[in-house]
Amino acid sequence: MVNTKVSLCSLELDNPIIPASGTFGFGYEFAEIYDINVLGSFSFKGTTLEPRFGNPTPRIAECTSGMINSVGLQNPGVDKVISEELPKLKKCFNKKVIANVGGFSLEEYTTVCEKLDKEEQVGILEVNISCPNVHNGGMSFGTDPQMAYKVTKAVKDVCKKPVIIKLSPNVTDIVSIAKACEDAGADGISLINTLLGMRINLKTKKPVIANKMGGFSGSAIFPVAVRMVYQVYDAVKIPVVGMGGVTSAKDVIEMMLAGATAVQVGAANLIDPMACKTIIEDLPLEMEKYGIKSLNDIIGGAH
Repeated sequence: MVNTKVSLCSLELDNPIIPASGTFGFGYEFAEIYDINVLGSFSFKGTTLEPRFGNPTPRIAECTSGMINSVGLQNPGVDKVISEELPKLKKCFNKKVIANVGGFSLEEYTTVCEKLDKEEQVGILEVNISCPNVHNGGMSFGTDPQMAYKVTKAVKDVCKKPVIIKLSPNVTDIVSIAKACEDAGADGISLINTLLGMRINLKTKKPVIANKMGGFSGSAIFPVAVRMVYQVYDAVKIPVVGMGGVTSAKDVIEMMLAGATAVQVGAANLIDPMACKTIIEDLPLEMEKYGIKSLNDIIGGAH
């Protein structure tokens, strides 16, 4: 009998599988297909202070072994998430959930985090610092160690629950940014968010996506994600949540060997709504195949 349980920032998970933000909505849509309580947890749709309609369409482009999206953090805003989405979720998910937070200023991050921190259903706050900072010419918070430090510290000052900072891979030095977040008090690091990609329509000779560029995800980015998880695990003492192109139980084991305590599954949910359930069912079989008795024993095992 193998042990799939892991502990993430004091949250005990039955298994390390977490659907990634933006690919699982608020959960109840998937609950119509299978019992989502089999999940370790899940990260719900990126939530901002005000409602956001998102970017203009078209905002999805297919790629070989992946996809590009430029949805633009479409969500109903934090107040409606608390008053409408979380009560619906409570009817079908009896575990703690991860609240994914987006923001365009320090004030927006702290306000949204403070509100969600009070919610009983929320176990961890996952703060996406890939958003453009409107007070700094649109540069992403996550591309500069000093800005990453500032937003992490600001959020930690208003939250009692664990805070995991989600990092963008679109940087030259992921390690310095992860360390800045740790120095500011982050309880964990989540990576990687999408790579920046683009497609051009050969008939129109114009970009496929209205916003020209978008986030590239899917199995093609898995080796980049493994590399960054490996680098960050070496540099920090806080847990790492790995994601990026994970499609199978084998990928989960590889990501954990690189240093991930838990593993998020993103684009695979959009290809196959049963992806996470299948991975969870396959995981014990893969563990037995590779002689793994407990997942805790392999975290960072490749170092």
